[in-house]
Amino acid sequence: MVFGHAMLAVLVALVVITFRLLSHGKHLSVSRSSSSEENLGKLAPNDTQHIQKVLREGIILAGGAAAILLQLAMPGIGKAIDIHSNFSYRPLDRLRTTMTFIYCMAFGTPQEKRIVVDMVHRAHAPVKGAGYSADDVRLQLWVAASLYAIDISLYEDTFGWMDEAAAEAVYREYAVFATSLRVPVEMWPVNRKAFWAYWDQQIEQVEVTPEAKGVAHDMLYNKRLPLHMKILMPSVRLITAELLPQRVGEAYGLKRTRLGRVALGVMKATYSLIPTYIRTYPMAYYLKDMRRRIERRSDRR
Repeated sequence: MVFGHAMLAVLVALVVITFRLLSHGKHLSVSRSSSSEENLGKLAPNDTQHIQKVLREGIILAGGAAAILLQLAMPGIGKAIDIHSNFSYRPLDRLRTTMTFIYCMAFGTPQEKRIVVDMVHRAHAPVKGAGYSADDVRLQLWVAASLYAIDISLYEDTFGWMDEAAAEAVYREYAVFATSLRVPVEMWPVNRKAFWAYWDQQIEQVEVTPEAKGVAHDMLYNKRLPLHMKILMPSVRLITAELLPQRVGEAYGLKRTRLGRVALGVMKATYSLIPTYIRTYPMAYYLKDMRRRIERRSDRR
């Protein structure tokens, strides 16, 4: 049990440094976005039973830092976050908003999804400038792709490879993270083979700019984290280096090490020993928090 709580603490620390343009909004409202509903409707967002099996597991959060570093390395995203985001000053608020989005898309009702998607779009509206826009569908496709690539790698390394049918079903459902960001559903690669071809091509093109390095430093060496999380950050950096493609990691100054390989291996090998209620606690906590805030907001109307 002590080990389980220690693992949860590591996972929470990894989440706190997590990612991207989704983390600007703070309040939930009950207004709707017609374009969002159109894209979500094409995907049939109620059919998310396969990604629920993946995303309920807390170990997926261990990939949060790697996902955002990959996103930052895409031209446009690093610049936008460097200019517009203040998550390094309010990491816990940013954590709350980001996890609300992820868990809502996987576990929320259609109404809850409309509310959260509208929140994200309103937050994105002012994020634009020379060479970037938060509504650039190519950038948002990369955001969703990085989530899938990191999540599925962690999950299968921990629990074993899925059979072909299950793996394709999970992949198809991950498209909800793209379509909810206004990416046309037809832009999501048609199957896993097409996805990994797209992924390999993008990895060859990503570039770690000075802006990306600056944002990454703010995340990985955040002085505003609570003390118990600061203590865990060296482990976060070790694990993140192992999860990133080697070229990308080294561009951020994160080198793979024997210690990092051991740390990641131990985490994967022992994760299943943690009680299920601890492994799924982040999911349960943020869904409950989201529903409480939506209900409170509705009562005020």
